Amino acid sequence: MIKLILGGMIGAALFASVVKADEKAITPQEFIHNVSQVPVKISAHVQNEWTEIKAYQAKSWADSKDQFARTIDSIKSLFTTKSSK
Repeated sequence: MIKLILGGMIGAALFASVVKADEKAITPQEFIHNVSQVPVKISAHVQNEWTEIKAYQAKSWADSKDQFARTIDSIKSLFTTKSSK
């Protein structure tokens, strides 16, 4: 039993040492193209984030405006007297 476990461990170690990842060679043209695309990708990302931020801020400001109006109404209601006579 021990020989079987030891053999399995040795076999797994040998198999793991033989398996290698496929390394893709990057040509200089691909590298230059990838580097030249970085500013374009960053610009697109920043524009997308800016659009999302503006939409979030518009919704947030609308929500806070509604909340402020409700707060003002509740404060005003504290100072109005309701007589049940």
